[in-house]
Amino acid sequence: MIRPPMALDHLAVSAASLDEGTAYVEAALGVPVLAGGVHPAMGTHNRLLSLGPGLYLEVIAIDPNASAPGRPRWFDLDTFAGRPHLTNWVARTDDLHAALAAAPGGAGVPMELARGNLRWKMAVPDDGRLPFDGGFPALIEWQGADHPSRNLADTGCRLTALEIVHPKAADLRAALARLAEFPMVSVSEGAECEFCAVIDTPHGRRVLK
Repeated sequence: MIRPPMALDHLAVSAASLDEGTAYVEAALGVPVLAGGVHPAMGTHNRLLSLGPGLYLEVIAIDPNASAPGRPRWFDLDTFAGRPHLTNWVARTDDLHAALAAAPGGAGVPMELARGNLRWKMAVPDDGRLPFDGGFPALIEWQGADHPSRNLADTGCRLTALEIVHPKAADLRAALARLAEFPMVSVSEGAECEFCAVIDTPHGRRVLK
């Protein structure tokens, strides 16, 4: 099987409100999180933080001013509760259909989406829940050369590692291996799905969970 080129695109911190999620990330990393935008098709909004060229962090929450999307929101935000935390990661590809063919069932159906000048296709599960409790990445294909990281100020933050814990670690590793190689991503065994991002910041190395 020929695997399409893929790369880690961004991390998602989910929150009950955008302000709460922003405050959590800013306190953890010591840098400001910048304005993002809205996703009318999903009834969500976000704020962003650069993690270097081609990579960023997204704080995402349900937009209280948006209409209900009439379908489950991405990243399982409809059932989100508790403190803000890292819940998902997103991998980009230049061939979304080929990537989905290599992905486990439930990885999603391609949707055409837009925010401002950005255009992309993203695989969104019918129930909003990605495989392996979100341990498997959401798959995205950007349309054109524009990418959110190009429009973000460089705050000096760089992702050095993404650690995923999951009770079916071996199965998750096998599913990822069929998709692509992700040098910064490691998977280990644990009682439930958890994420830990190790990030170098202007204030030293910090951990975001």
